[in-house]
Amino acid sequence: VQIDFKPFFLIEPLSSREFRAQRINVLDYTAIVFSARHMIDAFFQLCEELRVKVPETMKYFCTTEAVAMYLQKHIVFRKRKIFYGTGTPASVIDLIGTKHKGEKFLITTSDSSSNEALTSLFQAQKLDFNTAVFVKSVPQDLKDIDIASYDMIVVYNPSDLKSLSENYPEYQPGNTKFVTFGKQIVKAMEEAGLPVEIKAPTPEAPSVARALELYLDAHKND
Repeated sequence: VQIDFKPFFLIEPLSSREFRAQRINVLDYTAIVFSARHMIDAFFQLCEELRVKVPETMKYFCTTEAVAMYLQKHIVFRKRKIFYGTGTPASVIDLIGTKHKGEKFLITTSDSSSNEALTSLFQAQKLDFNTAVFVKSVPQDLKDIDIASYDMIVVYNPSDLKSLSENYPEYQPGNTKFVTFGKQIVKAMEEAGLPVEIKAPTPEAPSVARALELYLDAHKND
């Protein structure tokens, strides 16, 4: 089995003009929710460009410890109110609990992700929140790749499909099989009319790597 890793898109911060179009004022909020390190970079870059001085009283809620630790790149960690979960939306809600329920939250998102799993929990808890896009997906030039030569393509994000269609407007899957990770990309695949051979995560295959391993074992005599 030969595996090639080719990024179909890159994540870039919004320009200050693009961000202003959302009519979001960071200083209207008392707590920021981060789910990825590139969101943190984009947040502080935009604050600098817009000359927004983030107050020391701002609280930061992060989905994981790794994301929280990355805040040290931009702020003095020990002087700020930083909380982190275990990687699930529910763990962020647990962090908020009753102690921080009165905060006004800004949830950072990308243009290709709605953070629906998290926002639905915020709504259920009747928390005061809003979402704002801080990063965008930029398709990469894939025209030097012979896409039809691959037996299988693994996609994680709807932006992968956007890049695929922009690079290969007449693309037809033929015998190529697709692997997906997450419900959001499955929905995008259905809308694009592309077949899915393997879906992850599942109880048996919590990761794409495991899903591929099981698939290859089952088809090794084909």
